[in-house]
Amino acid sequence: RFRIAGCSDSDGEEMYTLDGEEMWYADFINKKGVEPQPSFIDHISLEEGGYEQAVANQQVCRRNLENVRKAMK
Repeated sequence: RFRIAGCSDSDGEEMYTLDGEEMWYADFINKKGVEPQPSFIDHISLEEGGYEQAVANQQVCRRNLENVRKAMK
């Protein structure tokens, strides 16, 4: 399993992949976690609260980004 996470001032990304296939991502616009696998396969689901954790991770990411910008000045 591979996790991709990142943020900017206006956007964010949190996604999990397995063997190169997207298995879960946080949809920050619609405020939910999405499992994009087709219905005919066994889903590998994230634990309950995955979306809420992604939101918290984005807050930390943005604070870290702000701190780096201040340190660079």
